[in-house]
Amino acid sequence: MTTATKIKFPNRYDIVGSFLRPAKLKEARADFQAHKISREALTKVEDEQISQLVKKEIEVGLKDVTAGEFRRSWWHLDFFDGLNGAHFFTPEKGYLFNGEETRKGGIKIVDRISYNPDHPFFADFSYLNQIVPDGVTAKQTIPSPSVFFPNKEAEIYDEHYTNFADFLNDVIDAYQKTVQHFYDLGCRYLQIDDTSWGMWASFSKETINPDLKPLCEAAVKAINAIADNKPADLTLTMHVCRGNYDSHWAGAGAYDPVADYLAQLHIDGYFLEYDDERSGGFEPLKKIADNGRHQRIVLGLVTTKKPELESEALLKQRIRKAEQFVPLDDLCLSPQCGFASTEEGNRLTAQDQWDKLKLVVDVANQVWPS
Repeated sequence: MTTATKIKFPNRYDIVGSFLRPAKLKEARADFQAHKISREALTKVEDEQISQLVKKEIEVGLKDVTAGEFRRSWWHLDFFDGLNGAHFFTPEKGYLFNGEETRKGGIKIVDRISYNPDHPFFADFSYLNQIVPDGVTAKQTIPSPSVFFPNKEAEIYDEHYTNFADFLNDVIDAYQKTVQHFYDLGCRYLQIDDTSWGMWASFSKETINPDLKPLCEAAVKAINAIADNKPADLTLTMHVCRGNYDSHWAGAGAYDPVADYLAQLHIDGYFLEYDDERSGGFEPLKKIADNGRHQRIVLGLVTTKKPELESEALLKQRIRKAEQFVPLDDLCLSPQCGFASTEEGNRLTAQDQWDKLKLVVDVANQVWPS
């Protein structure tokens, strides 16, 4: 197992987490679902493909790497399905995105939510951490607890919960224990992925929709409970997304309605979508910059939804605009999201993916020379 490097995370050039699934991996997963190969055979292919991915990540210059979410079908449902009390099911309809309905998938509450010491993500991280070389950090990603919230604060989960407060407390406890276990396995860089803030902003205008305030407050409570309970040398960041499926998005709206809540979070850094006009301007970032915590803000200026490569000049220009509201020393650069939040992946080629990452590394090295 590698030792943690003494780098302030997020790095100046960083990644959100997921990568396009190679054809060999997709074929193996399909064969496993069709009962043509064993779980052991699938795991062998996954290990091989993750090992190749990590080597490529390091070649492009990354200082922290992920397993690409290669063992997952969904960026969030696989994690929730691994908790005690939650179970994956196939609903009648998928999620509605702009111009597309996703593949069908959901989570049912089948018992009280609790920590699962045998969560499959633990073995997944252990493998990743064993193969990264010294000087490179294994980064783990999991969905934010707010993604698990009901659509309405007062919603009751069948017979297992009579109120939202009990549900929230169980989720917090499960997350705290899960984060501690990741740490015990050697994790020093953990990212929670959160579509809630982006969607809540989409459902609001300049200020948050009053109906959403209880959920925003609950999200702050849950995330801060996790952040305040984590070991001091574990970096905790959060990625805010508005949907990423087959190059489609689910929400559009500036950060203004949720900026006050984001500024209350005790996390170490934010990964924020800023690849097009859907995310609005950089003005809301000043609230985070002024909260006194000196958190790093990673600007997701390079889109993972389109193959066209952004110009270096444009990226530098946008970073300078963001610098009007956040000190340059507190800014970083990354893609706007992962390249494959689900196993379908976005509409890019593998070469497009690596060209985008090389661009991120090159521009960051020019803006923040070491």
